[in-house]
Amino acid sequence: MQILLRIDQALLAQRGSLMPWIPVCLGLGIGWFFLLRSDPGIFALCLLALTLLVALPLTRCRDARAIVAWAILLIGLGFSAAQLRTSLVQAPVLSFRYYGPVEGRVIAMDRASSGAVRVTLDHVRLARVAPGKRPARVRLTLAAGSNSPAVGATVATTAHLMPPQGPSEPGGFDFRRYAWFNKIGANGYTRVPVVVLQPAQSGLYLHRFRYRLSQAVQRRLGPKTGGFAAAIIAGDRSGVAPEDLQALRASNLAHLLAISGLHMGLLTGFVFTVLRFSLCLIPSIALRLNIKKISAGAALAVGAIYLGISGASISTERAFIMVLVLFMAVLLDRRALSLRAVSVAATLVLLRRPDTLMSPGFQMSFAATTALVAVFGWIRTQQLAVGPAWLRPVLTVIVSSAVAGAATAPFGAAHFHVLSHYGLIGNVLAVPIMGLVVVPAAVLSLCLAPFGAEQIGVFFLQIGLEWILGVAAWVAAFPHAQSGVVMPGHWVLPLFTLGALVVLLWQGRLRWAGLGLIGFSIAVWGQANRPILLVSANGALVGVLTPQGRALSRANSQGYTAKSWLAADGTLVSHSEAAQRWTALSQDRDIWVFGRRIVHITGKRQAGEFVNCHAADLVIANTALAPEGSCQVLGPDHLRRSGSIKMARDGTLVTANELAGNRPWSRP
Repeated sequence: MQILLRIDQALLAQRGSLMPWIPVCLGLGIGWFFLLRSDPGIFALCLLALTLLVALPLTRCRDARAIVAWAILLIGLGFSAAQLRTSLVQAPVLSFRYYGPVEGRVIAMDRASSGAVRVTLDHVRLARVAPGKRPARVRLTLAAGSNSPAVGATVATTAHLMPPQGPSEPGGFDFRRYAWFNKIGANGYTRVPVVVLQPAQSGLYLHRFRYRLSQAVQRRLGPKTGGFAAAIIAGDRSGVAPEDLQALRASNLAHLLAISGLHMGLLTGFVFTVLRFSLCLIPSIALRLNIKKISAGAALAVGAIYLGISGASISTERAFIMVLVLFMAVLLDRRALSLRAVSVAATLVLLRRPDTLMSPGFQMSFAATTALVAVFGWIRTQQLAVGPAWLRPVLTVIVSSAVAGAATAPFGAAHFHVLSHYGLIGNVLAVPIMGLVVVPAAVLSLCLAPFGAEQIGVFFLQIGLEWILGVAAWVAAFPHAQSGVVMPGHWVLPLFTLGALVVLLWQGRLRWAGLGLIGFSIAVWGQANRPILLVSANGALVGVLTPQGRALSRANSQGYTAKSWLAADGTLVSHSEAAQRWTALSQDRDIWVFGRRIVHITGKRQAGEFVNCHAADLVIANTALAPEGSCQVLGPDHLRRSGSIKMARDGTLVTANELAGNRPWSRP
């Protein structure tokens, strides 16, 4: 009873500080839904409904039972929201490999990881495919040198299409889930030019305006800074040069390309500050009206316009919701920058798009925002001065960059398996220029464009963007600018997040227990073991872990898969270097793993020559073969059912589809 009494007292002591835990409970329910190996059956749903009905009356209690009941209800709400969202976005998915004519309307354009231009089509038409089985959207990588069609145009080409592919390794990023929630039913490529059947005429007005704006910006600023400017103004990243993108990533400045809370905050903050200061200079307005609320309303309207012209991507929508909550707090005479405001924004985002909980964008943006609000709130509460007054702006930028970098680094390392060592230097030198030069210059250019005087803003915009790209290239050239990070286990990031939330949100000395969870998760991460053997989903690539690192069976095949494996190993070596290890190893002796000889067969010629095998052989092939002997063969039919395969440290084979389970996005 003493334990229950202490728990009751600890929970009651949190009254008044429980609002930030609302999105945490919603996230627990959403995470529970996505961790299931199969869809919840009728029995599970009835049990959930019964639990919620039992918890509902307890919310009126005056003790800790009410807090526990509300937590249960919110977890159930998160689970139900994820279930509803999964059903609402259901759309046909291509169930076979397709080669033939493809027709559709261009609704989006970006770049693939290889740097090639990629378009997304809707209103898709495929030869010999019934309307009810056509994918709602198709994503196509265009041939090198192809002219990019205008957004809104109806185009046709001959393309190779395939269903969205599963994880490159069991337990890795599942593109099928991402495609499901974006209604992408097929992806592929074309090696022939795209023919425009009908130019953009009606519909997609906003999309076409964005495309014309992007093209105008790139023509005015030139190819180098124009692509960067189009990315931050119109959300079009197709014009960013691959070398600039790599430099931005290496210097931890790639977040400046994605329109997120930083861009939306800088823009609306600039509009709010300038308008409020300007209205203060007009006594007849300043003395009669609440110019703070007028400025907040105007800034909110500008943010809504920016949401539209930048493409309304998930990250931009999330940023706008955060800005909306902030300025609504100003309009309602509430404190704008508080953990309550952050929790409202997170709650709205999770209820609207529950699947974003699993995305690195959501995790990193709210990690940075929560940490910044908590740290600067503590500084304000303790009445600490961040350095002398004349140096305070610079120190504030350094502190905020350090806090945001520390908060997002674990999530970035877990998802992208790389750590930028000099990101603080890059952000301190680049982010102030983004806020003081680039954003004001972009606003000035857009305001003066109708009068033909936009060159004033364009001049400063180009200077600011050239500075940022120069900083990125300079920092990326530092020795050992990046290092690889091993992919953590499934429970590492949730444990780390829970520990960080306890430290930031819990009131009282118990909050420091969160440091134990953080330390434990990092210790588990440090002991992460990579699979000894990896097999790609089509059998075209095999990777064996050696004392020197991962050895890959082929040098010019499955580039994305190879890059994913090597990154998850925590190594920065290239595909060709890893293939050289295989060549050296196979010339010296046969490749053995746990007492089994690994044989990789590619192409019909090798398959025809391979006729005999032994019981100890594990044969992986990307084409059908039937050798004589009692070896185990992982051929196309087997891999089609299993997906990618890994060999665990105990020698057992684990398949991607086994871990993914029977979910709507993972069903054949």
